[in-house]
Amino acid sequence: QVQLVESGGGLVQAGGSLRLSCAASGRTFSSYYMGWFRQAPGKEREFVAAIRWSSGNLYYADSVEGRFTISGDNAKNTVYLQMNSLTPEDTAVYYCATNSRWSKITTTNDGGYWGQGTQVTVSS
Repeated sequence: QVQLVESGGGLVQAGGSLRLSCAASGRTFSSYYMGWFRQAPGKEREFVAAIRWSSGNLYYADSVEGRFTISGDNAKNTVYLQMNSLTPEDTAVYYCATNSRWSKITTTNDGGYWGQGTQVTVSS
């Protein structure tokens, strides 16, 4: 059974930083793709960033490119999202995700797994 557990969310002022963590279990994650999505109030869930540990492939949404960094620790089965230069527009529930298809982890994560989410609030 795949389990994804996020941590690290919280309240931060605009311009600040946060690092989210996602501890994964239940599969050999080095063979799969991991990613982060977010959902702001009243909006649909959207893709943020994705990583494939085995090849180092990374991909970011345009809205976070240059500010957010996704990374992973294969030995710990943990993926991170370092978020810098945060703005109020980054306020959302952030979800960790995993999928066997790159085309899915970078779009809707259809057929994949989700964590329970962690709240990130950026004050102005």
